[in-house]
Order: sequence, then structure tokens, then C-alpha cells
Amino acid sequence: MKDELRQLLETCIENGSEADLSSLTFLLEGLKQKINQNRITYIDGILQMDRKFVENTCEITIPIHPIINNNLDIVHGGITATVLDTTMGSLANYYLPKGFGAVTNQLNIHYIAPGIGETIHCKAEIVHKGSKTMVISGEAYRSDGKKMAYATGTFFIINKLGPGEFDT
Repeated sequence: MKDELRQLLETCIENGSEADLSSLTFLLEGLKQKINQNRITYIDGILQMDRKFVENTCEITIPIHPIINNNLDIVHGGITATVLDTTMGSLANYYLPKGFGAVTNQLNIHYIAPGIGETIHCKAEIVHKGSKTMVISGEAYRSDGKKMAYATGTFFIINKLGPGEFDT
């Protein structure tokens, strides 16, 4: 496996453009963060998420890099959705007791402005917390302060039985 990976990396380095090498660096830096900081998921590392819990909210900021852009050279809507969902889901899980987890049941996103600039900053807050579901709202902002998306999500509250096992 390591030999194939070295060969793949060498091929990319030898044949890649400056943009390709910048993208490879971004991805490898994210993977290194996942490994060194013991992040739970690869998506946290790859998107280089900076997560904070502040006064009943969760905030996540990611850098904008061409690797997350669509063919219009703006942040892909799926990336915005992923960061919003992660911000809202992180908040839901933060407030659940040990042995419980929250998973997305429904996600509604309204895209307002294109994702451009240096960073995306998402902030989530709880709208409703019941015994079986939570409703959370989230907003995504560009580095210039302009709101780029608004979202609401419904999250199922489930029992965690063991690693990778859930009682739904």
C-alpha cells in the first residue's frame, strides 16, 4: 500500500500543475491535521474545520481554497451544506447526554450569496430540543461578513449501542 501511495504521489508531483500541487498540499495538510489532532472524521481534517462552542452555539470556520469550488469558481453548494450540517449536528451532539447521538433527518438550505473570499464561518443554535428530535438553525457567512446561506435541520436523537451500532 505504501509503495503504491508513494508512486501515486510522485506521479502527481511530477505531472501536476501549480494549481494541482496547491490542491494536493491543501488535502495533505488536512489529512495531517486529522492524524496529528486525532480528529474523529476525515471531513474535519480535509476541510480544516476550526470548531468552537460559544454561549449555546457551535461555530465552525473553514478556509476557502479552489479545491472546494465548483466550475463557476465559487464554493460548491454541497460543501456549504456539509459545513452547515456539521455545525448543526455538532451542536446537537454537544448537548446530548452520554450514550446518545444525533443524526440528520432533514436539512433545508437557502443559498443567498456566492461563496467567495477567504473563509466560510457557520454558526448554529438550537430552536427546539425534544426527547426524540432537535431542530437547529444555522447560518453561513463569507469572510466579508455577507450571509451566504441559511439552514434549518431536524436531527433524530438515537441511542448509541457500541462503535458503529445504533438503536433507531
